[in-house]
Amino acid sequence: MPSRYWVVGGHYTDTAFTSVVAGTEEEHIGPFASYDEAKAAWQAKAWATVDNCNFRFRIIEEAGPKRVKRYWVIGGDYVDTGFRQLVEGAQEERIGPFDTYETAHAAWQKAAWSTVDSCTKRFRVVEETVV
Repeated sequence: MPSRYWVVGGHYTDTAFTSVVAGTEEEHIGPFASYDEAKAAWQAKAWATVDNCNFRFRIIEEAGPKRVKRYWVIGGDYVDTGFRQLVEGAQEERIGPFDTYETAHAAWQKAAWSTVDSCTKRFRVVEETVV
C-alpha cells in the first residue's frame, strides 16, 4: 500500500498548538491518496480559518511499506550491436544484487572492461525496487 496523507488540526488554546479548545477535538481529514489532494484540503481548511491565529492545520504522511532499491549488472554476449538477442546457447548474466548504485557501477566496470575487446558483449546496471 502506498503512502496516505491526512490533514490534521483544529482550534487550539494558544499559538503553541499543544492542546485543542475544551469541548473540541483535533480533526483528522482523509486519508488522501496523494500529497496534492491533501494539500487542496489543507488549503481549504487553512483559508477558512485564516483570521484566527489559534487555528492550525498540517499535512501528515502515513508511510506505506518501505521500498528498497537494489541494483543488478545484467548482460552477456549478443548476436550483434543491437544487443537484443543473445548468441545461441548463451544466457544473460545477472551479477548482484547490490545495495547501492556505486557498488553495482563498480561491478559493471569490471564486467565491461573484461569484455572491452568484443563489440557484441554488453553489460548494464538495472535498478529494481523491492517492497
